[in-house]
Amino acid sequence: ALGLKGDILTTPFTYVATTSSIVWEGCSPIFVDIDKESLNIDVTKIEEAITPQTSAIIATHVYGNPCDIDAISIIAKKYNLKVIYDAAHCFGTIYKSKSVFAYGDISITSFHATKLFHTIEGGAIFSNSPDLIKKMASLRNFGQNSKDEISEIGINGKNSEFHAAMGVLNLKYIDELLATRKKLTSIYLNWLTKNSIRFPVTNKNSIVNNSYFPIILESEEIMLNVKEVLEDNLIYTRRYFYPSINTIEVYKGFETPISESISKRVLCLPLYHNLSEVDINFICRIILRVINN
Repeated sequence: ALGLKGDILTTPFTYVATTSSIVWEGCSPIFVDIDKESLNIDVTKIEEAITPQTSAIIATHVYGNPCDIDAISIIAKKYNLKVIYDAAHCFGTIYKSKSVFAYGDISITSFHATKLFHTIEGGAIFSNSPDLIKKMASLRNFGQNSKDEISEIGINGKNSEFHAAMGVLNLKYIDELLATRKKLTSIYLNWLTKNSIRFPVTNKNSIVNNSYFPIILESEEIMLNVKEVLEDNLIYTRRYFYPSINTIEVYKGFETPISESISKRVLCLPLYHNLSEVDINFICRIILRVINN
């Protein structure tokens, strides 16, 4: 929809779809390392990666934690770059008293069944530009603007009425879901803070949705040990995001040491609406026993 060409700066610490979308559109991903605290793209390293071939920045709000949106906006205006936010994790996240979806030229979110709010499958695209919204509506509907007019090449990118109905039903519970996630996250933090475990630092201008609970261990060996012992007790975690995208064969060619290090040591713990405090206590006792042995 933006007609982008050339290079697009992006993060290696994300799901592969962020990067494959760039390649799918005939552009080249240029990886910028992440900030070791927030795990989002490091805004201090963006400018040095910009060349005359750079056309846009695609940044991921990792785990629903907003990027440094203001800094990215300043850089984008300085170099006349478009900004797309991968906000797949961000339903319910607020930045400076507005939905985080309100920022960038385009912002996208996921409604996949694993997300906080879902329509079984699919997602949503946001833009403050009426022309872009109209363009994207056409692209997702075969390029067909009316029954008799086809103006461009498009695809079938529509969700069904069944998906929409599921979304309407789930929307009724979103406030309850957000409140429960906040409570469960606080229980985890009470157990695990003041140990060698680190957590991503949340953007101070935001209210996050607590969509995930990632922990960062001191080494990959410790992380794998924790993961193994939890699984021995039928507790299943996810190495999210792993591996760092720049290490995948088809995307190799960039060194991003912070992303590579974090991706080897991060582990997302169970976090879902019906998770009980008893279960969290059990999970945390196992983790502390492993890391303190």
